[in-house]
This record gives sequence, structure tokens and C-alpha cells, in this order.
Amino acid sequence: MLKKYKKDFILFAEAGFIAVNQADEDATVKLFKAAQLLDPENTLSLVGLGYLYLHKLELVKAIDSFEQALKKDPTNEMAKALLGICKTMTVNQVTEGEKLLHETEKSSDKDVKKLSNMGMNFVEKFIKKEPSPSEIRKPTK
Repeated sequence: MLKKYKKDFILFAEAGFIAVNQADEDATVKLFKAAQLLDPENTLSLVGLGYLYLHKLELVKAIDSFEQALKKDPTNEMAKALLGICKTMTVNQVTEGEKLLHETEKSSDKDVKKLSNMGMNFVEKFIKKEPSPSEIRKPTK
């Protein structure tokens, strides 16, 4: 029954990304889950859910979604770049995230390359900048 709607996969996926940008979590989840039902092998719905979680700074869930996408398609550079961004914002995973971003900076896809460069700039300006957020909270004597 769902096979006749498989061609609509991309419509659901695109609508899911629009819903993320409109901060409509309920619609986002429903649209990406529908896309996943139509084409379970396509990683776009996993990337989309990861993107939603990244927007909400639910980094553990985002990392899980991007890793699932990469398990299905290890060549998915967008998932790899977004995973790198998530890991750079996660304690004890900054170095691993930077490594992923350095790898995707060399992408032939200009959007992935741009995203990776923006991620690395963010790391340099905010993640590695002294003092760290934990040092700011330390009481001064």
C-alpha cells in the first residue's frame, strides 16, 4: 500500500526541514517518521531528526540520529558534518568533532564544505576560547 506513495518521500522530507525551521517539533517528527515509513533505507529522515535535535541542543539524541544515518550510509557527508558539530559541543568529544569537521571541510559538496568551515569557526571562537564556561562560574577570591 505504501509503495504507491514512495515517490512522495522527498515532499515529506522537505516539509520536515521546513517544520524544523518553523520550530514546529510535532509536525517535524510526524513528517520525518512518515518519510521513514515510505523509504526506510533513505537516510534523509534520520538526518532531519538529528537536525531537529541539534536545534533543540539535545546533542545526545542528535548524535544518535547522525550516527544511525552514517551506519546506513557511511558516505553521507552532511550527516558527518552535523555529527562533527554536535560532538564539538559535547564535553570530551571536542577533538573527535574537530576531526570530523576537518574531514568534511575537504568535501566536493560546497554546502558541506561551508557548513564544516562554519562549524570550525564556531569551535575556534566559542568552544576553545578562554575562559571556558566552567571557568566563568568559578568564584573569585
